[in-house]
Amino acid sequence: MAWLVLVLIGAASAIFGSIVGFGGGIVIVPCLLLLGPQLFGEEISSQVAVGTSLAVLIFTALTSTWTYKKQKKVDWGTGWIFFATSGIASMAGAQVTNRIPEAPFQLAFGLFMLAMFGLMLAKEKLKPIRKEWPIRRTFTDGTGVTYEYGYNLPAALVIGAGVGLASGLFGIGGGSLFVPLMVLLFRFPPHVATATSMFVILLSSILGSGVHLWNGNVDGWLFLALVPGALIGGRLGAAIASRMTGKQLMWLLRATLLVMAAYLIIDGLRNLSEH
Repeated sequence: MAWLVLVLIGAASAIFGSIVGFGGGIVIVPCLLLLGPQLFGEEISSQVAVGTSLAVLIFTALTSTWTYKKQKKVDWGTGWIFFATSGIASMAGAQVTNRIPEAPFQLAFGLFMLAMFGLMLAKEKLKPIRKEWPIRRTFTDGTGVTYEYGYNLPAALVIGAGVGLASGLFGIGGGSLFVPLMVLLFRFPPHVATATSMFVILLSSILGSGVHLWNGNVDGWLFLALVPGALIGGRLGAAIASRMTGKQLMWLLRATLLVMAAYLIIDGLRNLSEH
């Protein structure tokens, strides 16, 4: 039963992650933290949850990126620019994870999820800013439609660093930050932002999970249980994203984030008060 639940968690996280471009770790980590006692009779440490999640995201991002590549939706040049800082920052975040006790980590992760919930709502309500950035991009996707957008190099590098740090620290892909910022600040088409963020997530996850593996934070059995679902879910999510807006799934994801965030914040505060 535990194995089946983990496969389903891997599949659900990859489907959600591929559709909205965040890699799915924001689903995997809370599930491992909250369901550990029920599945295995003991708690899974935050370090192991984060490290294992980031390792699984390599396969989620790989399958999604491959699918988006065939659909010609990935802006490779811009992706490498974001990765210039996100990769290094992901390694730094992975190293910092080992220094954070369980209760503060739960509280910080809950607050982070709450912020992601707000950012997802803002993405739906706000319109991209009308600013002419110094670097202009023209991109033609697989359907033959040409888009124009742009960015500022220092801003792009800062965003890459911030997203990479959150990725290594919390075991998430970082697309939950990347995609809204790319759309709102730089006017990326949503499907190009999603596909490009998955490419950056793939590269950053490899570096960040390498640090976690070195520190002993990747659980082999959890990894083997989550990967099959992630492989299937990554391809399925990317295929679904090309056929629908994903609004229904987005609302389900928002509700899930809100509930998990509230639980982690309350549990983190309770554990802090006990110590």
